[in-house]
Amino acid sequence: MTEEIIIAGFGGQGVLSMGKILAYSGIMQDQEVSWMPSYGPEMRGGTANVTVILSDERISSPYLKIVDTAIILNQQSMDKFEESVKPGGILIYDPNGITHHPSRTDISIFQIEGTKLAAEMGNKKIFNMVILGGFLKEKPVVKLENVIEGLKKSISERYHDLIPLNMEAITMGMNNIVPYYVVKEATFQT
Repeated sequence: MTEEIIIAGFGGQGVLSMGKILAYSGIMQDQEVSWMPSYGPEMRGGTANVTVILSDERISSPYLKIVDTAIILNQQSMDKFEESVKPGGILIYDPNGITHHPSRTDISIFQIEGTKLAAEMGNKKIFNMVILGGFLKEKPVVKLENVIEGLKKSISERYHDLIPLNMEAITMGMNNIVPYYVVKEATFQT
């Protein structure tokens, strides 16, 4: 099993930490892991992305031109990474701020309203965990008990009291991800 993932959005959306949690979760499952962040000097508000590779075999390079899964959180990332998904792969995105929705027909496309759901839960900072939950529903590449361990490793100990809220957000994401074609069809109904 090898899963190659790119997570892309604005700095401040939790892109890098989502990747780090996935990477630590893979380590907890004795997988080979690569976590390679990329971001501009402005960080918060600028573009940021991270590639994560989880594998049962040695990873030869952390650099990816094509991926199994793209998790897209803004329009600039959609423009840049939609074409990098392998045919038969998955693209997951939050529609908030997206003006040009994905158009490929050779991949599975899912939509999750992470921004809206996190606001409804009363904490916009858990947005990335909602998105992570949606991803794990479609691609359960790590076990939830290992995600808890990944959270413990990647967030400061003083914030460990927020782990239950993060897990609730993951569950919310799992319950609210929908195939894009369903969303697309619904928008044309009157």
